[in-house]
Amino acid sequence: MADKNKRMKIARIEKDLSQDQLASLVGVTRQTISMIESGKFNPSLQLCIAICRALDRTLDQLFWEE
Repeated sequence: MADKNKRMKIARIEKDLSQDQLASLVGVTRQTISMIESGKFNPSLQLCIAICRALDRTLDQLFWEE
């Protein structure tokens, strides 16, 4: 799992959200969240921004490759 995928999962868990709950907040399916977290799907910039807003993180914090 890439660091960015781990960071998203950790941020989701810290907000006490399930994959289902996060998916509902950003308007995608749970499967989409699962695929992003497992590195099998690259979200659009629009979806990245929605995820960041839902998790109170910046794009840099969640998605920027070191």
